[in-house]
Amino acid sequence: MSYFVTTIQKYPEIALFLTIGIGFMFGNVRLGKFSLGVVTSTLLAGLLVGQIGITLPTVLQSTFFAMFLFAVGYAVGPQFIRAMKSDGLPQVVFAIILCLVGTATAIVLGKLLGYNAALTAGLLSGGYTNSTVLGVAADLMNQSGLAEADLRASLALLPVAYAVTYPFGTIGSAVLLANIAPRLLGFDLAKVSADYERANGGARIGTTAYREYSARALQLTNSALLGKTVEQVEKMFNNEIFIRRMRAGRDEAIVECTRDTVLTEGAILAVSGGLGALLAYRDDFGPELKDVALLDFSTEQLDLVVTNKAYANRTLGEVIRTLFGEPGRGVFLLKLTRSDTVMPMREEMEVHRGDVLTILGAKADVAKIAKEMGYADRPVERSDMAFMAFGIVVGSLIGAITIHIGGIPLSLGTAVGAIVAGIICGYLRSTMRTFGFIPGPAIWVFNNVGLNGFIACIGLNAALGFVGGIQQYGLTLFFAGTLVTLMPLVVGLLLGHYVFKFHPAIMLGACAGARSTTAALGALQQEAKSNVPVIGYATGYAVSRLVMALLTIVVMNVF
Repeated sequence: MSYFVTTIQKYPEIALFLTIGIGFMFGNVRLGKFSLGVVTSTLLAGLLVGQIGITLPTVLQSTFFAMFLFAVGYAVGPQFIRAMKSDGLPQVVFAIILCLVGTATAIVLGKLLGYNAALTAGLLSGGYTNSTVLGVAADLMNQSGLAEADLRASLALLPVAYAVTYPFGTIGSAVLLANIAPRLLGFDLAKVSADYERANGGARIGTTAYREYSARALQLTNSALLGKTVEQVEKMFNNEIFIRRMRAGRDEAIVECTRDTVLTEGAILAVSGGLGALLAYRDDFGPELKDVALLDFSTEQLDLVVTNKAYANRTLGEVIRTLFGEPGRGVFLLKLTRSDTVMPMREEMEVHRGDVLTILGAKADVAKIAKEMGYADRPVERSDMAFMAFGIVVGSLIGAITIHIGGIPLSLGTAVGAIVAGIICGYLRSTMRTFGFIPGPAIWVFNNVGLNGFIACIGLNAALGFVGGIQQYGLTLFFAGTLVTLMPLVVGLLLGHYVFKFHPAIMLGACAGARSTTAALGALQQEAKSNVPVIGYATGYAVSRLVMALLTIVVMNVF
């Protein structure tokens, strides 16, 4: 045992990974509907492991947190900017109001109870279940110029307040939103969610078995089509179907069809097109057969970014007629996206550079169109790390700028700079798809390892002062945390129902999102038996991450 302790003290990186490992292991354990969550478990693990005396450099803590904030901003950036520009504005205002109520409640309680900035920030972070507050507060304290002893004492109080208030913040918000609020406001959450799905085309979870475009093997027995070329036959059916491949008989070789290929009696044809067209026209060819080899050709659905000037400012109809003949015959246009918005596909609509065409067809044909028209935005496993690193650098440099107002130094801080940079970079990626790609799994790693690495550092460094803090502030902190949890929710439910008049399920999701509490969203989805609450959650979550980071600066300057 002594070897284990002395080794960890000598190599504190072991303690860091031990803390993260314990946090993820126990954070995912559920007792009924309750789970501590990875963040709280990691913090508690750090406080436990750190009792042997572990000190980690603050630069490591800041590095983890910058990684987390950029990843959060990158993920929510498109939603955040879109909500700011669109009819999501009421949800943006709603989320900001809840953030202000939660922050004001924490500040008032902090003043009444004689708390300092660290305790108040921890109270807000745990009671409002927003870990960004914890990180921004720690970052600002590290940059405050406090003496080492005072800094360590203050930093030790952050996890004390967070650990005491977070459990009720999580459980209380989930129970209030999913179980109590629907009864108080007089609606059946599952019923109103089902009604919304029926009125708005559903909110399906996962994938669907339906395929709009497909291919069938049809044996040609219709004498009216014999001796005609592929081009002639396709025109007869208004170019709604395409003859891709043909074999003269069951055991004959497969031929790749061109426009000039002549159809022969008894030939088996690979016919592709929309499902409706295939069903409507298949009897005009002959019986459908099972011919796996004939239909065994690679297809690809591809997002194609228009970069070729020759196709900019031309109508969609012109582009389709130019590119979707040869070599793109049989390639289907699924949608057109501009600035992260799906556009209605009308022939007279102009195509702009930067537009994204989602196309589907034989892989070889799709590749030819991509080469001619622009940039093929295929999913890849690698991340654009230069984009991420320089984004954090620029954001942090801007956040570090300090201005003096009335002799008081004010700055956003590098943490806020990092999340703003993430939002901007995420939005740029969604609108200009030729650079800045970071795969979803990589975002998950940056987000979770960044946050929990930061929390582990907080816990390990604050461990020795934690027990005394709990003894001094524990019970009072707990009750203060319940108020910080409940006040924004009560205000949100009243405003959302009577003032903003949101759909009930979307309103509850917006309340959960404004508090960035995933546990509450999960409880809402379970009670609603639907994904409808996610619609409200997305905007609220995106807004709260930035707004709470900014409001933390206010908290730290008030005390």
